[in-house]
Amino acid sequence: MPTITIQLFEGRTLEQKRMLVKTITDATCASIGCKPSAVDIILQEVKQENWSTGGRLWSEEENYHEIVQSGMNHL
Repeated sequence: MPTITIQLFEGRTLEQKRMLVKTITDATCASIGCKPSAVDIILQEVKQENWSTGGRLWSEEENYHEIVQSGMNHL
């Protein structure tokens, strides 16, 4: 039984989360041949103030804009 943990910024809607776990479940079943009931997914929502890229917090506006403009959009 695969257990998949996904860390993402908080703020997604319930519908977005439903779509994400359905897509990941379907891809997992297609790739390893398991039943959907065997797939566990844990969503860990993280505040931007608790996530850092390049030594700077995502909650700092200049860091957010610099990373997004560089093509590393993690959102």
